[in-house]
Amino acid sequence: MNNSNKVEKGLWISIGSPIIAELASMSGFDWLLFDLEHGSLTESKLQDNLLAAKRNNIKLIVRVPEVNKNLISRALDWGASGIMLPMVSCKEDAEKCVDAMYYAPLGTRGYTSSCRAYDYGLNKNEKPKPIFIAQIENIEGVENVESILEVKEIDMLFVGPSDLKKNLDAYADKTTIKFENAIKTVTEATKKHNRQAGILIQNNKDIPKLVDLGYTFLGMSSDIKILGNGFKNIITKN
Repeated sequence: MNNSNKVEKGLWISIGSPIIAELASMSGFDWLLFDLEHGSLTESKLQDNLLAAKRNNIKLIVRVPEVNKNLISRALDWGASGIMLPMVSCKEDAEKCVDAMYYAPLGTRGYTSSCRAYDYGLNKNEKPKPIFIAQIENIEGVENVESILEVKEIDMLFVGPSDLKKNLDAYADKTTIKFENAIKTVTEATKKHNRQAGILIQNNKDIPKLVDLGYTFLGMSSDIKILGNGFKNIITKN
């Protein structure tokens, strides 16, 4: 997916507006994440958003709320570059997603050449393998990173810092793992297994440290956060 140490910067798309998706895709981001877990974006609007984000060489990732074979298949058929699965706690979680993402013999995804991914039947050439991003967001995920990465189809581990911090705090009596050690554990594992590591940025001042640790797939912000900050700036500066 990324065989160099190039830092790829992306944006969370949560609002669900194709106009925002199109504007974001023209603004220089390396990737966009369409959030079906927490965002206002719905499955019925997903294809319109994928169509709008049409700049060449931009990765379009769809975060699904869970392993739903029909949803994952449709997202890939509609032109998504890959899938992000939240709360991956063990190897089995990842294997279920692989089964939904891949055609036989690796999985059980159904095939049609008439979908958008194959130019509606005009291009039946083999497509690049879908990108699989497993999110590490809890204690079990951190403890099981080595076995999770035994799933060869995983391209990246992506830390959800808010959920991970909340989980570590909630079960502080059951673990000695600290957040700083957890994010280091993730990157050490990805380096060992020649995979990529990603994280959502909460403070831009942390970027140099995170890049030094080995995080190269950076979620810089979200459309809704940028819009909210813009509204506040207008009020406070005028």
